[in-house]
Amino acid sequence: MAVVDHVTNKEVQQNGKFERQPNRFTTPFGDGEGELPVEAGRYRLLWAPVCPWANRSIIVRELMGLEDVISVGTLDPIRPDVPWSDWSFTLDEDDKDPVLGIKLLSEAYKKADPDYDGRFTVPALVDVTTGKVVNNDYFNLTLYFETKWDKFHKEGAPDLYPEELRDQIDELNAFIFHDVNNGVYKAGFAKSQEAYEDAFHLVFNAFDKLEERLSEKRFLFGDYITESDVRLYVTLARFDVAYFNGFRVNKKMLKDYPNLWGYARDLYEEKAFGGNTDFDAIKKHYHLCCLETNPLNILPAGPDLSIWKEPHGREKLSKDPEHKYRSKKQIR
Repeated sequence: MAVVDHVTNKEVQQNGKFERQPNRFTTPFGDGEGELPVEAGRYRLLWAPVCPWANRSIIVRELMGLEDVISVGTLDPIRPDVPWSDWSFTLDEDDKDPVLGIKLLSEAYKKADPDYDGRFTVPALVDVTTGKVVNNDYFNLTLYFETKWDKFHKEGAPDLYPEELRDQIDELNAFIFHDVNNGVYKAGFAKSQEAYEDAFHLVFNAFDKLEERLSEKRFLFGDYITESDVRLYVTLARFDVAYFNGFRVNKKMLKDYPNLWGYARDLYEEKAFGGNTDFDAIKKHYHLCCLETNPLNILPAGPDLSIWKEPHGREKLSKDPEHKYRSKKQIR
């Protein structure tokens, strides 16, 4: 099984620091000129359960009730044996996506831009009428699902991005992205000791701040789950099973932070979160095809995942302990 470097030469700076590539397809959704039309059945969301950026788009898709509006194609957690960083549909019959008829994610990217030379990333929204990737803007995709796709939301869909909190959510999201979501990758893909240690401290300083914040709040903004909780959760879910040892962010495990650990379990018991968290796929990806430090491809047997179902006691921090979501209907 070949290990393909997840990082391009363009993403490693001279000082060894990892700087993630920008997204290529960032046209927003909406009714304006040049925007992507919001239409049921027109797009297919390609994702891999191992990827945190893709995971959060699947979580929000379910929370908003868009399952019958935007179809989903699932990619194998194990990278295909090709000399570039790609994803494959080997979980499907004949190793092809049943809707798009492609074997590799790169085919949809190249169809959209034959000269595309970046990494082929998930999540990627493909226009099924053309077979082309039209949006891979993971940073904004969930926000589009929550706002621009509102005419297709289910009855009682949660308001994950309330207007009165948007500036605060955007600020916290930026912190979570740079110091936590991407912070673990800065450590894992660092090409120098200094770059690694800078990222190492970045992650754990952020964890300390979030641990304190969650000592008095059930969720990041109080009693109800918001967009920020989705973004933080996907990294926490991968931390002990992949990042702690694989990316060498090994000062502490998630379970060593009482508030962060209880908070993660509180979210995990929600179907949209726990039901879309595939620990087996995560372990396979990070340990069998992502890390050059595992040449014999030995899959770790642990950690014990049953502890994710232990009581968390976080409801005592809430004034509305029976409800984790605030619906738009409530606000109106």
